[in-house]
Amino acid sequence: MSITVTPSGQACGAQVLGLDLSKPLTTGEVADIKKAWAEHHVLSFPDQQLTDDDLERFTQYFGKLGDDPFLRPIEGRRYIAAIARFADETSPIFAESWHSDWSFKARPPIGTCLLGVTIPPKGGDTLFANQHLAYERMPESLQRRVEKLTAVHSAVLAYSPDGLYGKPDPGVKSAMQPIISDEARKTQTHPLVITHPVNGRKAIFGCMGYTIGIEGMDEVAAEELLRELHAWQTKEECVYRHQWQPNMLIMWDNRSVLHAATGGFEGYDRLLHRTTIWP
Repeated sequence: MSITVTPSGQACGAQVLGLDLSKPLTTGEVADIKKAWAEHHVLSFPDQQLTDDDLERFTQYFGKLGDDPFLRPIEGRRYIAAIARFADETSPIFAESWHSDWSFKARPPIGTCLLGVTIPPKGGDTLFANQHLAYERMPESLQRRVEKLTAVHSAVLAYSPDGLYGKPDPGVKSAMQPIISDEARKTQTHPLVITHPVNGRKAIFGCMGYTIGIEGMDEVAAEELLRELHAWQTKEECVYRHQWQPNMLIMWDNRSVLHAATGGFEGYDRLLHRTTIWP
């Protein structure tokens, strides 16, 4: 079966038609997806009737299944987490800050898959920022400043006991119950600018939040540089806004994009099943 890849017309992203992901894919089909993924960074597959088994099988075409550091798996599964929100929930939107998934790991994920299970009729768009474009469009002087720097990554600001999710309001119910642990205080270093192993393009890796410092730079100077970078990383011209549909699967490349959740679906339940593509 031949596939049709239609670019979003935005900074990245494309829709893929012509595949039934509830069935095993051929070697050629997987190769076609990988090619489109390296070019467009975010792929969406609408109108897919998938079970959790199907989601796991699809994920493994592109890497390995593995545990998510601070997300509990759904009942009966080890490698699938629920990204959920209650209709009447008033807590902050989960993962609404720009980030690359689990960048604080020694070998960060290649990508992430999300399957739309319960999708509200409005809101809930996911934003993606193309980090190839961000790097290529920043001034050469800034490129030279950052191209050989090493960033320090950590989950401390999110998942430690005194992090963003570590002190939930006891009076506010939340569908997301992340794992809070002192393990989040650990740090890991990565180059601030990486070269994508498939498409060969340079990209900024990481973003404020999980990136907590720069090796060899004092805290104030590092924060100033990270804020300057953040402004380039999230420019509107680098952003793709993805609109969800029920039974849609999307996959994105954590090596080339940042992503952020949005709200706007108050009064509606929302549920997505997530797998992580590990190297």
